[in-house]
Amino acid sequence: MTTARRHLVWDWNGTLLDDLDLVVRATNTAFASAGGPAVSAAEHRQRFRRPIADYYAEMLGRVIDDASFGELDRIFHDAYRAGLTSCALAADATDAIAAWPGSQSLLSMWFHDELVPTVHTYGLTPHFARVDGLRETVGGGHKAGWLAKHLAELGLAGHDVVLIGDSLDDADAAASVGARCVLYTGGLSDPAVLRASGHPTADTLTQAVTLAHTLP
Repeated sequence: MTTARRHLVWDWNGTLLDDLDLVVRATNTAFASAGGPAVSAAEHRQRFRRPIADYYAEMLGRVIDDASFGELDRIFHDAYRAGLTSCALAADATDAIAAWPGSQSLLSMWFHDELVPTVHTYGLTPHFARVDGLRETVGGGHKAGWLAKHLAELGLAGHDVVLIGDSLDDADAAASVGARCVLYTGGLSDPAVLRASGHPTADTLTQAVTLAHTLP
């Protein structure tokens, strides 16, 4: 099957990488450092949003300024790194990548210098025309601007692109450049929230690629 959209951009965390449990553990480490509550996986999926500082503020019950967020972000990422070797790819990640007939790339909001060797460790680098992560020292922002830069580096226009991700921020980023998005319900966001957004949704990555084939 051919598609009018010739390039696929993959999200990493919660999409190709099955890291929900680790993200929740690392989030709880950050919250505990600030005297906050423990969050369950279900609650995290329902309430998580970007900018992440807003999510932290809601859960901790106070304003989170830049300095406070920087410290919480550091604690989160230290805990995340410590557990990363426990994470596997999504069950059908390699099959889904193989099912796309056009070019592919990967864009993550995880730090670039850590993302690139990690993707290589999982054996996925040869599949991607480009792998981009966050080129900042503190994370937590929106994806839209980074997607625009990613596509510019690839020489692609948004109308040639579909993104597969697991958050409304992925969908907003795609819309901002004129791309389409398929939302994967097996990641870091509550499936009901994703389905209610009106964007195409899929319960597996292979289903997501099948849907992406059909998008005009």
